[in-house]
Amino acid sequence: MSVQKNIRIRCWVEADGEKYFGPGPYQLLKQIEQEGSLSKAAEAIHISYRKAWDLIKKLNENAAQTIVILHKGGEKGGGAEITETGIKLIENYEALQKDLENTLLKHQSILEQL
Repeated sequence: MSVQKNIRIRCWVEADGEKYFGPGPYQLLKQIEQEGSLSKAAEAIHISYRKAWDLIKKLNENAAQTIVILHKGGEKGGGAEITETGIKLIENYEALQKDLENTLLKHQSILEQL
C-alpha cells in the first residue's frame, strides 16, 4: 500500500501573540488588487464583507504604514486600493513562501525515514 507523504508549513505574522497577516489576508489582498473592491474580493474568496473589513482594519492597524485604502461608497460606489507598501508586502510574502517551499523540497528526504 502506497501512502502519499508531504511536509507542510504555514507562515503568518503576529502582533502581541495575535495573527494579523498570513495566507488568508494575503489572498484577500491579491483579490483586492485584482477587483479594486473589498466587497468583490470578499465574495471571490468566500468570506463575509465584515470579516474582510476586519482583516484589513487589523492589517492596517498593525502595519508600519497603510496597506489598503478603502473608499466609501456613493453614487459611483466605493473601492479599495492597495498602497505601494501593500504591493511590497505581497511581493515579499510571495518571496517568503517560495523560499519556504524550496527549503521543504531540500528536506523531502526526511520522508524516506518516516
